[in-house]
Amino acid sequence: MKLLCTSVVLAVGLFATVSTAHAAECGSVTIAEMKWASAGIAANFDKLILEKGYGCSVKIVPGDTMPTFLSMNGKGEPDIASEFWINAVRTELDGAVKEGKLVQAAEILSDGAVEGWWIPKFIADANPHLRTVQDALKHPELFASIDGAGAVHNCPIGWGCQISTANLFRALGADKDGFQLVDAKSPQDLDNSIANAFQNKKGWLGYYWAPTAILGKYDMTRLSFGVGHDKAEWDKCTSVPGCARPQLNSYPVSRAYTIVTKAFADRAGPAMDYLKLRSWDNTTINEVLAWQDENQKSNEEAAVYFLENYAELWTKWVPADVAQKVKSGL
Repeated sequence: MKLLCTSVVLAVGLFATVSTAHAAECGSVTIAEMKWASAGIAANFDKLILEKGYGCSVKIVPGDTMPTFLSMNGKGEPDIASEFWINAVRTELDGAVKEGKLVQAAEILSDGAVEGWWIPKFIADANPHLRTVQDALKHPELFASIDGAGAVHNCPIGWGCQISTANLFRALGADKDGFQLVDAKSPQDLDNSIANAFQNKKGWLGYYWAPTAILGKYDMTRLSFGVGHDKAEWDKCTSVPGCARPQLNSYPVSRAYTIVTKAFADRAGPAMDYLKLRSWDNTTINEVLAWQDENQKSNEEAAVYFLENYAELWTKWVPADVAQKVKSGL
């Protein structure tokens, strides 16, 4: 019995030493929690996985695109930006990666941020010939507003999407097809117009984007414009207020990656393998965002909800022993 007890003590001591070594390897970690919900949830489930699965000591800090980039590039902190939209600083980020200051890890949003004109899926299912925006514009009766004309719902005045959608409306000559452009009075007004369409089983046509809670609540179908994205046209006209001769164009797809400091990447060990691998799609994010919105939960609570309900996804990002530690920690 004395020999057995001694063996157990040695085993526990060895396990503690190994665990301490992993924690020391990962060390203290700071993660930027951006101001939008999907990024906030990602930062929090990264925190849980790194803490519970890899023994890191993680602190969440406030973040936003430009301040976080400048701080990571200049000061080497925070260590991680879980969901970083790279389009705004593509050139600067490429330079920082080349200089060895930052490392670009996984593309966390596998299908990027998607913008476009959408219709309810029940309308698309009932009218299988509606596959493009042009198809929809042939049927103003399916998307009628209160006064009977067809309606294309737009963003609130002051938003960039309000300008681009107005220009595309003109490029399509939608007014000649019996449509009017309806600017939302507020973000909530735009959301309410979709909710009302579903509650009353009426048609709806207009601009929206993902990932968002509203597309997690309501099943929508994005229509094609029949052309690809022309960045030069977008920059010189589509996104310019009152452009004289707008041309048909498609919305760009914005990309979001995880970026980390080189110093953290060098010391992170297996935790870096996780950050290079994990990625989720808009359908999943939309569902989690919808749950968060409906239940008025925090980003941390939404992260726990994701880990508890989407194990078939996130367990692919980590080894089996790490996944078990995370599950036990929850």
